[in-house]
Amino acid sequence: MTEPARPPVGTRLTRSGWETPEGLDEAMVRAVVESFYAKARADDVIGPVFNRVIAEADWPEHLTKIASFWSSMLLGTGTYGGRPMPKHMAIPELSDAHFSRWLSLFRQTAIELCPPDIAELFIERSERVGQGFRLNIAARRGADITRMGPLPRE
Repeated sequence: MTEPARPPVGTRLTRSGWETPEGLDEAMVRAVVESFYAKARADDVIGPVFNRVIAEADWPEHLTKIASFWSSMLLGTGTYGGRPMPKHMAIPELSDAHFSRWLSLFRQTAIELCPPDIAELFIERSERVGQGFRLNIAARRGADITRMGPLPRE
């Protein structure tokens, strides 16, 4: 059994969850999202998937939607109302290699752009999201997810 994730340094538990670390705001979320997706689109592993699924003209809207997702997750803004799983389920080539690379690039981006406590929060949440998507997709494809361990880090 795995230990529950620890809160980032400098946060404290409140009735509504973990308090937002000082310095984490909408501008930082947007910077992480934009920098990450610039790397992802150019990446040899996940770039072809992103570039096939999202048309060039749709990227500004997509970045706004993803920033809203992360803002809701990290800042509790509640601005994201999408359903990401069906869109990811519609991508037949998604595999562990894609999820591992996504997490690696996301981790690198958070470390580059954020203070350590905020980077830690982005990384912890991204790993939860990535693992959740991975398991959900695998289960819907008929895999025995009870035999799937966590993704190895690149």
